[in-house]
Amino acid sequence: MSKTVCQEEVFESIFKTHAESLVNFLYYKSGDYPAAEDLMQDSFSKLWKECAKVSLDKSKSFLFTIANNMFLNKVKHKKVVLKFEQRSHSQFSNETPQYLLEEAEFKNRLELAIAGLPEGQRTVFLMNRIDKMKYKEIAEKLGLSIKAIEKRMHNALKELRKISHNL
Repeated sequence: MSKTVCQEEVFESIFKTHAESLVNFLYYKSGDYPAAEDLMQDSFSKLWKECAKVSLDKSKSFLFTIANNMFLNKVKHKKVVLKFEQRSHSQFSNETPQYLLEEAEFKNRLELAIAGLPEGQRTVFLMNRIDKMKYKEIAEKLGLSIKAIEKRMHNALKELRKISHNL
């Protein structure tokens, strides 16, 4: 009998193999570790519900696709909530609506710029700037040399500077 995703031991193996990388993927997209963990759990729940339709060799891509789609849906929802909050907040804020809009646009462009970095650069940048990890720690965690980490960080900052000058 061939193995299927619906078998508990197979599903558990998929979880053990991909849970950490899925959380990291979501964390580096969102910058919110608890939300990344929640999305990871939701993705595995969806995989379990759809296990009969997902082949074993497609389980990883299914998880990452579902997780990414859930993340994008959350972002869309946050934008709607943010727009509503800005409307109500602007009634009580000292900031002009123009300033609030420009601030939100800048934040959005910055997030897009970081998301547009190649994965290696984005990972190093976020580990350094968000996780406050030193280059040596990042190198150990990623199994790379410190020089490689320095180069990735240099290239990420160079790319972000280039993007910021075009804003």
